[in-house]
Formats: sequence, C-alpha cells, structure tokens
Amino acid sequence: MSAGNVRQSVEDILAPFVSEGFEVWHVEFAKEGKERQLRVFVDKDGGITVDDCERVSRFLSDALDARELIAEAYSLVVSSPGMDRALLKDEHFARYLGEPVEVSLYKGFEGRKKFAARLGEKAADTLTVIPIDATTLAEAGPEMRIPLELVSKVNLMVVF
Repeated sequence: MSAGNVRQSVEDILAPFVSEGFEVWHVEFAKEGKERQLRVFVDKDGGITVDDCERVSRFLSDALDARELIAEAYSLVVSSPGMDRALLKDEHFARYLGEPVEVSLYKGFEGRKKFAARLGEKAADTLTVIPIDATTLAEAGPEMRIPLELVSKVNLMVVF
C-alpha cells in the first residue's frame, strides 16, 4: 500500500477519536533505515497526555492488524505534535495566523533562508510573513511574500 493510502486509512480508522475531540495532526509512513515507521501525531484541546497516546496506539495497532493494511514490518509511534509543531495543513496555518513561527526555506529569499516571523496568510502559491527578532518578537523587517515552492518547513516558535 502506498504511503498516501496508509496515511488516509489511518485518518479514517481514527475517526472515532476525532469525534471525541482528538485531532489527527499528521500521519507519516516512511522508511527509516531498513524499517518502516508509521508516525501518528495527535492533539486535543488542553493538550495530549501519554495515556491518550497509549490509547490511540493500542486502538490503531489492533485496527491495522485486523485490516492487514500494511504487509511489511513497521513500527508504530503515536505522539503529540509538540510545542514547536510543524504547520502542514491549510487549517494549521489559519489557526495560527499572527503567531510567531520559524520559517526554513530550501534556498535564500530576500537574503534569508531560516528566520523567525509572524505568520501571515497562506495563499495557493505564497506564504506571507513579517520577520521578527527571535528574542524580543519585535518586527525586524517588511512583510515578505514567499513563493510556497521555496518553503521547506514552518514550525510554531516556542515562546516562554
């Protein structure tokens, strides 16, 4: 089964948890060395606990075994997306509009390749951000409209 089909099947299997207030943040199915890893990141209002992750892991493991969706050996890891979570889906970008993020680019744009910014709108082909000082969070440059094909990753900035 392709990685895309595995991801969609996992999201479908976890629908009962979504109805309980859980969110499937992201699903990865990738080769790590000689072994496959199925990583499932889940969250919920108020944060996810170790017990929540264990509950999802047991349910998902049993469901995957019963359906025999993955023919090859793999490891299952269920965890929180973390405080510095990657923003991956359009709804992630919309939810954290205006928040401080760390932006990494595949190649430099306007003299920057990795920087802190305040998150602006994500359009079909661009990401708008306002560069900020990572320590003070003060604006550190004019608004930037970055072509999405240059964006490697966007993570929430951990601010204390």
